[in-house]
Amino acid sequence: VQLVESGGGFVQTGDSLRLSCAFAGGTFSSYAMAWFRQAEGKEREFVSSISVSGATTYYADFAKGRFTISRDNAKNTVYLQLSSLKPKDTAVYYCAAARFCGSDPKANLGLWGQGTLVTVSS
Repeated sequence: VQLVESGGGFVQTGDSLRLSCAFAGGTFSSYAMAWFRQAEGKEREFVSSISVSGATTYYADFAKGRFTISRDNAKNTVYLQLSSLKPKDTAVYYCAAARFCGSDPKANLGLWGQGTLVTVSS
């Protein structure tokens, strides 16, 4: 399985970005998908996940109301819409294939992309 993130960039406080993660080398519709992020000097943290069908989503508290996860199984792509961005959202954002939707570490399959950097300036 290969995961390739894109869409990161340098934005101002309050701006929006849409991150994309292209999936290849497997059956996309067999995996739940998740987004994580890692700020400099900090541990990687869960952001959001989505079920195989897309009907179920789950968000970290800091992401609720500002971030939206979605997927297009026809395009083998998962998205993360970031809105009302804040400087503390600055991080490398990673997508991951998962066993199931949720923040439980047991969902983690260890399949990660290379990440895309989001920098939010004040």
